[in-house]
Amino acid sequence: MAAPSSGVTALLAWFAQEGEDLPWRRTRDRYSILVAETMLQATQVARVAPRYERWIARWPTVETLSGASLGDALAEWHGLGYPRRARNLHTTAGVIAESGWPPSGDLTALPGVGPYTAAAIRCFADGEALLPVDTNVARVLARRFPAGWPGTPPGEGWAVGQALMDLGRRYCKARSPRCDDGCPIRQGCPAADSGDVSANDPPRRRQGRYEGSLRQRRGRLLGELAASGSISMGQDREAASSLVADGLALERDGALVPVE
Repeated sequence: MAAPSSGVTALLAWFAQEGEDLPWRRTRDRYSILVAETMLQATQVARVAPRYERWIARWPTVETLSGASLGDALAEWHGLGYPRRARNLHTTAGVIAESGWPPSGDLTALPGVGPYTAAAIRCFADGEALLPVDTNVARVLARRFPAGWPGTPPGEGWAVGQALMDLGRRYCKARSPRCDDGCPIRQGCPAADSGDVSANDPPRRRQGRYEGSLRQRRGRLLGELAASGSISMGQDREAASSLVADGLALERDGALVPVE
């Protein structure tokens, strides 16, 4: 087998010394990885860490989560955004509790598990040499390894995946990349050498304005619902109706109430 490239070797050496200590990195449990990756889909690491620990303390297994009500899961999720993720996680826990985990190649059959999350489970729980490519990893690959990933050394699948994510968050940032401020794989980087680091970045998807959006209003209603247990549909009928349509709340006698 060919020796790993100098860039991969340097990346792994740096991660061994400087990798972040995150709670989901202390386990290889598939369910725990699924919870973490579902939370991380659209929420920053710093916000996820304490919420992940609280969730796992409350529901440490698929069986305990599947035995909880969807309403409780949505209330616990509040503040992380995109509550459909909590609904999918709750549904998936029920599927796994009843039928077990599907084969590795069929993980995307689980509700809310797309190609990225499936790859993350296989890499971070099962140790497979797959690259879970999120926006940070895609950016690092496009800049530092434009000819393609040179290969993962045997037994290093977990470390490589985590190292690329740390590098993307801490050095190879979308804005103001820290190329000459300690990047461990700066040497030989085509993007940094070119002087135009972002020239070949993957396209970025723009998000609409959050303030005043339907997403913000939905989140506000879910928060009030978790606190009070019932809200008039007339308080914000559009947002309330959309929550009902998505199965995130119920309408009963003109009021918005938690799902059971």
